[in-house]
Amino acid sequence: MNTINQQIEQATAAFRALLEEQLARQNEMEKGAVAKDFSKLSPIRVGICPGDGIGPILTREAKRLLEQLLKEEIASGKIELCDIEGLTIENRLAKGEAVPKETLAAIKACDVLLKGPTTTPKGGTMESANVALRRELDLYANVRPVTVPEEGIDWIFFRENTEGEYVLGSKGVELPGKLAMDFKVTTNAGTRRIARAAFEYAKNNGKTSVSIVTKANIMKKTDGNFSVLSHEIAKEYPGIEAEDWYIDIMTANLVNPAIRSKFQVFLLPNLYGDIITDEAAQIQGGVGTAGSANIGDRYAMFEAIHGSAPRMIEEGIGEYANPSSLFKAVEMMLRHINLTKKADLLAKAMEICTEKEKKVIVTGNRDGATAREFSDYLLQTLAAIS
Repeated sequence: MNTINQQIEQATAAFRALLEEQLARQNEMEKGAVAKDFSKLSPIRVGICPGDGIGPILTREAKRLLEQLLKEEIASGKIELCDIEGLTIENRLAKGEAVPKETLAAIKACDVLLKGPTTTPKGGTMESANVALRRELDLYANVRPVTVPEEGIDWIFFRENTEGEYVLGSKGVELPGKLAMDFKVTTNAGTRRIARAAFEYAKNNGKTSVSIVTKANIMKKTDGNFSVLSHEIAKEYPGIEAEDWYIDIMTANLVNPAIRSKFQVFLLPNLYGDIITDEAAQIQGGVGTAGSANIGDRYAMFEAIHGSAPRMIEEGIGEYANPSSLFKAVEMMLRHINLTKKADLLAKAMEICTEKEKKVIVTGNRDGATAREFSDYLLQTLAAIS
C-alpha cells in the first residue's frame, strides 16, 4: 500500500503533466487559425449524430426538416447529409472512449455536426462526449440565444467552451480515503478568443454592452485573468460597454423583471455559462426551446441545450419529447453555413407554430403532441409560407 508521501508524489507528477499539457495547448492556440469559408465549399457536409435517449427521436425529425428545407441544395449537391453512428453510451463504454476513434474520424470528415444529446456516465473516468468533441474539434465558443420579446429579453451568451473546470474534469487527483482535487484552467489565448467572439458579435449586431460574468473575487487567478483579459479586448471596441458581474448576482438578475431587459451579450467561463444558460432557457419557456451552437475555426457543432432525458425513455414517453430545441439549433446551423434565407424561413415557421397559431402543443407527456406530430405541423407551415 502506498504511503501518503508516495501518493503526494504521484499526485504532484500528475499535476505537472497537466501543466505541461495545458501550456502546450496555450502555445498552439497562440499560433491562430483561419476560419472556414463556407461560401467556397461544395458540398458542405452536414453530419447527423443521433446520440442517446431521446436523441435519435429528435435527430430523426431534424433530418426530415433538413430534407424538406434544403431539398434543392441537396439535389444540386451543395449540401450533403451524412449519418454518423457510434456515439451511443453503449458503444462508448464498450470502447472505453468518450468519442470512439472511428466516430471521431467520421465527424472530422464533415464540416458541421448536428448532434443529439448524449449521456455521460456518473463517476468513473470517462469524460463527457461533448467535452471531448469540443476539445478535439476546438469548438471554443458555445453560443446560446434566448429571446422573450414580450418581456424585452434579447440575450445571447458566449460561453468559453474548452477550458475552465470541464477540460480537466476527468483528470483530477486523489489521496484515497483523505481528499480529492479537481482543477480549473484558464489560458490567455483561450480567453482572448472567446472575448473577441463576443465583442465581434456585439459590434456586428448593433449591441452596446457586454456583461462579463465571473467569480473573480473568489477565483482570483482563473476568473481574475478572465476578467482582466476580457477588458483588454473590450478596449478594441469603443462604444461597447464592458461590465463586470459576479455569477451569483447575475443568476438573480435574470429573474428580476426590473433589470433583466437591459442585458444584451454575456461573456462567461465554461461552468458558469453552462449553468446560467439553462436558467435563461427556462425563462424562455424551458430547456426544450433553446438551441446551442459550438463554434470553432474549422468545425462547428449544433445541438439542443438539454440532455438525453433517460427518464422519458424509461417511462415510454420518448416520442413525446419536444424537438423545438434541436430545430432552433438547425436554424443556427443554417446561419453559420451562410444559408440565411433558409434560416429566416425556419425562424418564421417556428414563430407561427410556437407563438402565434400554436395548433400543436408538445408538453413532454402523453397529454401533448408527439415529436412527429409537431414536426408534421412545422413542415406543413414551411410549405405554406415558402
